[in-house]
Parts: sequence; structure tokens; C-alpha cells
Amino acid sequence: MTTKKVLPQITARKQVAKSRLFAIEQIDLTFSNGEAREYERMSGTGRGAVMIVPMLDSHTMLLVREYCAGTHSYELGFPKGLIDAGESAAEAANRELKEEIGYGAKSLTLLHTVAMAPAFFDAKMSIFMADELYAEKLLGDEPEALEIVPWSLANYRQLLQQPDFNEARSFAALLLVKDHLGGS
Repeated sequence: MTTKKVLPQITARKQVAKSRLFAIEQIDLTFSNGEAREYERMSGTGRGAVMIVPMLDSHTMLLVREYCAGTHSYELGFPKGLIDAGESAAEAANRELKEEIGYGAKSLTLLHTVAMAPAFFDAKMSIFMADELYAEKLLGDEPEALEIVPWSLANYRQLLQQPDFNEARSFAALLLVKDHLGGS
């Protein structure tokens, strides 16, 4: 049996850094046992993000290879993006598919919403599986065309061994799809 923890009290907060993409705030906390600590976190103002596992057919996923500035490398993963103002997560997922791989989906299944580094910021990503794809391309914000990589779901272990398939969220999405489809 788990006991419900009492959240620490925020006694002070201030912004300590800001860039075009991020704001970092310092929060002073007092825990229920009297311990006081200072934490830093990225403050969130976004609406969340989506990641989509597009299924070209019942056995074939579509991945993208794209440039990632954080690692200064090209990485293989699933299409993803931010939820725009006024969009639902499902609408954002369908838009991102059209922008990144040139397909829309007649069927989107929400598999799970995951937290991304909850110790440091409040950001959530909704992971979808997309079925019944149809050709439709929207202009996206990518600086170059993304490489689209079809991959057999049956060969998921080989995907896990790819040196450029590294993103934890893509690992989670693959596991969720395998579980949803009843695969082992």
C-alpha cells in the first residue's frame, strides 16, 4: 500500500534565465519534514507535443530520419511535433503526419501520454498509432526533406539495435504499439 505524499510548499520562485525556446526558473521549496531546497526547472508554457507511429499496413511502420541539434546528428524515430494553438492532440498528430511523411490518417489511436523529464520540466507528449493512411502533404517547418524509412514491425529487435535509433520516446512508442497490437 502506498501512502499519499504531501507536495512541498513553494516558498519563492524567480526566473533565472530565458532564451527564445526556454525559460528557467528557480523555486525554493520546503518539504513536509522541514527540509528546504532550491530547485531549477524549465518553466512550461506549451500546449504539449505528439509522437505518431504511422502504420503503412498492419505490419509496416514508417519512421523518419531527421537532423537533431541536441546531438548534432541524424536520428531515426517516429514523426513528432508540438501542438499548435487551437489544436487537439489528435489534430496535431494528423497535421504532423502530413507535414513530415506526406500522409494523413483516417484512424488515430491514443496509446499513452508520457512525461518528458518530469524532474526538470512539465512537458507531456501524447503518443498515437495512425492507421488507414492516405496521401496528403502539407508544408512543414523542417529545413530539409525528411528521409522516410519503412520498417517491418516483426523486425523491431533489429530497429532497437540501429545506432541512430536512440530517442527514449521512440522506444516507448514502439513498446506501446507492440503491446497494443498484441505482439511479443
